Amino acid sequence: MAYQRKLGRTADQRKALLRGLVTNLFKYGKIETTEAKAKEVRRIAERLITLAVKECDNTVTVTKEFHNDKGQLVTLECVNDAPSKLHARRMIMAYLYNIPEEKLADENKAEYKERTKDVKYPVVEKLFREYGPKFKARNAEKNVSGGYTRIYKLGPRRGDAAEMVILEII
Repeated sequence: MAYQRKLGRTADQRKALLRGLVTNLFKYGKIETTEAKAKEVRRIAERLITLAVKECDNTVTVTKEFHNDKGQLVTLECVNDAPSKLHARRMIMAYLYNIPEEKLADENKAEYKERTKDVKYPVVEKLFREYGPKFKARNAEKNVSGGYTRIYKLGPRRGDAAEMVILEII
């Protein structure tokens, strides 16, 4: 069995803490935390990014035909997730918290609804639309895989001298 840091918490508290940290890492691109927590978050984040990199371009074009209100036959071309991408998306959604998109300062309610109507899970979409293609191109260019995060050491925290770091996505 693989070793996991306990972080001084019970299992349910530890899982909730790591889920929150990973979600915030994907949403904001970087987080400031202790070194032990950052190393655990890095393990989880790298696995989820690898899953997104493998499945980011895996889509299927589907033709849908239906009759409208007037009885006319209407044909639509839709781009759906392939079964493997859908499975990967559901696995990532099961782990990450759903943080809704924030309303901008100069935006009214109607504009906010219009901007966010097609994105139900913004963190998962960011993972598949931004990070997946970006790291897929990087992996092909450099002929490597992994290494999607970076840790910068900041020094000890004033209260308890815990080693503080910034964990960021490259």
